[in-house]
Amino acid sequence: MAATVTLLTDYGLTDEYVGVCHGVIARIAPDARVIDLTHGVPRHAIRSGALALRRALPFTPPGVHVAVVDPGVGGPRRGVALRCADRLLVGPDNGLLMPAAEHLGGVEEAVDLATSPWLLEPVSATFHGRDVFAPVAAHLALGEPLADAGEPLAPEHLVPLVLPEPHREGVALVAHALAFDTYGNVLLDAAVGDLPAGERAEVAGRWVARGRTFGDVPDGELLLYEDSSGALALAVNGGSARDELDLRLDDEVRIA
Repeated sequence: MAATVTLLTDYGLTDEYVGVCHGVIARIAPDARVIDLTHGVPRHAIRSGALALRRALPFTPPGVHVAVVDPGVGGPRRGVALRCADRLLVGPDNGLLMPAAEHLGGVEEAVDLATSPWLLEPVSATFHGRDVFAPVAAHLALGEPLADAGEPLAPEHLVPLVLPEPHREGVALVAHALAFDTYGNVLLDAAVGDLPAGERAEVAGRWVARGRTFGDVPDGELLLYEDSSGALALAVNGGSARDELDLRLDDEVRIA
């Protein structure tokens, strides 16, 4: 029985790209179960895709995980496959895979897919999801050795993903707007444990209630809470915290 393969991309669902990747996997590993994590990552948003992958993988079965957010496709960036404990990550070497890999305990083995025998030839310069990552994932799902997928690559040579880091300024915690979801909730790069106890906090100069779910505040009110991934987050009950606070990625959010 072939392993589970998960897919996460910025392809969207309007074009045929996702279906074609499914088709490539099905031709090589017809018994593999394919789970679509999301194909709605904002286009070219490597960090958004990386954080979504990190959040999702703890809730999926061990197997092969393909992620494709790849603005450098066809350029000098590598395609790679990584072993992290009982999981295999496949995608571009642009930082996309690294937060998930680190969350899984680090990269134990890596290969460069440039000369992989499993590529679909001729390889398109603009669709490596079809010609590189999907066929490699399918062969790995069949249980073929990672070492057969390409040339060995030292894990320390993989491209990291650089993220902002929270810090203290006196009694205040200075976090950052790390990501936004569809609802306009703001994921911060801090945890609830980083804050002292209390029913309210001052966020960006405004008093904000602390709670556990959106209904803990009236409609239209801001809430500071722990999101489903365990991170500190901001929401507006029935609205968008991103819009309410006029936040952009990496903006500082001062919490006192």
